[in-house]
Order: sequence, then C-alpha cells, then structure tokens
Amino acid sequence: MRRLLASLLFLLSLASLAAESVYLPPKTEFGVPDLQGIWSIATQTNLERASRFQDQLVISEEEALRIEAMFQAGMEASNRPSDPDREAPTAGQNVGGYNTFWMDPGNRLATVDGEIRTSIIVDPPDGQLPYNDQGRINFEEAMDRRNTYDGPEVRPIGERCVIGFGSSPGPPKLPVLYNNLTQIVQTENYVVLMAEMVHDARIVRLGGEFQDPPMNPWLGDSIGYYEGDTLVVETTNFHPQQNLRSSLDHRFYASSEMKVIESFTRVAEDSILYQFTVEDSENYSQPWSGELPLNLSDDFIYEYACHEGNYALSGILAGARRADFEGVEYAPTDPDRQ
Repeated sequence: MRRLLASLLFLLSLASLAAESVYLPPKTEFGVPDLQGIWSIATQTNLERASRFQDQLVISEEEALRIEAMFQAGMEASNRPSDPDREAPTAGQNVGGYNTFWMDPGNRLATVDGEIRTSIIVDPPDGQLPYNDQGRINFEEAMDRRNTYDGPEVRPIGERCVIGFGSSPGPPKLPVLYNNLTQIVQTENYVVLMAEMVHDARIVRLGGEFQDPPMNPWLGDSIGYYEGDTLVVETTNFHPQQNLRSSLDHRFYASSEMKVIESFTRVAEDSILYQFTVEDSENYSQPWSGELPLNLSDDFIYEYACHEGNYALSGILAGARRADFEGVEYAPTDPDRQ
C-alpha cells in the first residue's frame, strides 16, 4: 500500500511538472489568447539560407556568436568617422543614407524552439525560394525596373512613402533596416497589426470572408480566426504594385493572387511564434513556409512622418534628370537600404 501511494505521488508530481512546462497564454476579456503588445521582428537571420551553411537550418550557439560578432564589428566599422584626407567625397559619390545610429536590423539570429536558425524559410528544406521558370523571370525583371528613374511610378513603393519597405507590414512580415516593431491590438471582431515602418495598419476581419468582388487594397485583404491558442490570418488580393518585396536580404516576388496563411501563437510571456505559408502557383513550383519569433519590446512606437519629410524622391529624380542631361549613367543609393 505504501509503495502504491509513493508511486501515485510520483506520477502526480510528473503531471504537475508537465503542466508547469506548458505555457498557457493570458486571455482577453472576450476569451481569446491575448497577443496584444509591441513586438519586434528584428533578426540577423535572412529569408533564404546562405550557401555557407550547407543546407543546415540549425547551427550551434558558438557559430551563432561568431556570426553575430562579425556583424557587430561591421556595424562599428561603418560608424567610424571618415578621414577627409583619404576619403574626401566627390560630387555624385554614393555617401550612403544613414549612419549606424539609425540602423536596427537586429543583433541576433532568430531562435525558434531553442534552435538557432540560418534562414526564415523552413520549407523547402534547403531554405531557398522555389521559383518556377516564369517566377524567376518575373523577379529579375522587377528588380531591373528598380534601376530605372523615368518617374515616381517606377520607384519602390517604400521610397514613395505608400507602404513600408520590403515586407515589414506583411504578409508575410519580414525584417527591414530599422523600425521593426509591430503593435497588435485585438477586439472581438478585428485584429490590428500596426507596423512601425511607414505606420502601416493591417486590419484583420475575424470570421469574415474575402471581399467579393476583390478590391486589391494595399497589404491585401485579410480575414482571421482562432484555432485554440493560435490566431490564423489568411490574406490574398494584393495590390499589383506590391508584387516585389525587397529589403536587405529579404526579397521575393509574388502575384496579386498570392495567398498567405499566417499563424500567431504566444509561446511565452515575451515571445510569439510567427509562422507563415505562401501559395502562388504563378511564380512558385510549390508553397513555401517560414517562421521567426516576435519578441516583446519595451520600446515605444513613434510616428513615422514619411511624406512630410520625403525629400529623397524628388532628389533622386532630379539627379536622374541631371544624369540624362550630362549623358552619364545614374546610380543612386540602393533603395533597399531605405
């Protein structure tokens, strides 16, 4: 009897430990998982996996520290004052857009389930975008158009202050050079995902259906629902000018009919697991998926007054017209550097 009682107590203690190891997210007043707060998607992990990782999705902490230290050294080197005697800029020389003070792309590689990741893409297993032949052509042609300066319509939409650079507002949400914060606000009928970059607010209708006929708004048409403790968001019908997403090392091309399925699962008090799948048979041979953490931030989101201070676009076009007049090739700062 005593041995049986001891066994029961042991099993109860195991059950208690197991229960303690499972994170139970807080609930909103209307009974759904509470995802509200300000979260950062900044990370050094790229969308696609670099060839140096030899198809390894996960690396050791030692390797990660080495990579992160190299990045930090590069940031510090770029922040050193220039030597006017050796590096005196000449008119038209590319002097860059920002010094290091303004850059905040993230200092660490992404960690998911305790694993340090080498790419945001997890499927296909090689970490590469599975373009079909036409998709590769579409991507390359779109990148070439970024190097033309005939007018504001051909310039990137972030450069024009229409929506954020790259894919910072999503979907899918990907990091950019700075302003990687997203504020999540929930009501019974809507979820708002407000990206700090160009203050893009994506409004998700809960329990709704896609607009019919489609209107192709900026950021697409998003509907959502809860599956247990996970918020699932489906988005399609994107604006045609949003086909190319390009910032830093996060670049992809997709059609307006692309469908993105996102999931937001709070896995700890300070972390949301963000997962997504992109379906677009026009440009890809298969759906592709990625994941990265959204880390709770104690920073504030400030107003992004983009149009109010946007002298870059007029300056770029004026420089291009001057280059046309002088018959020289015009090569301004890479727009991906924001």
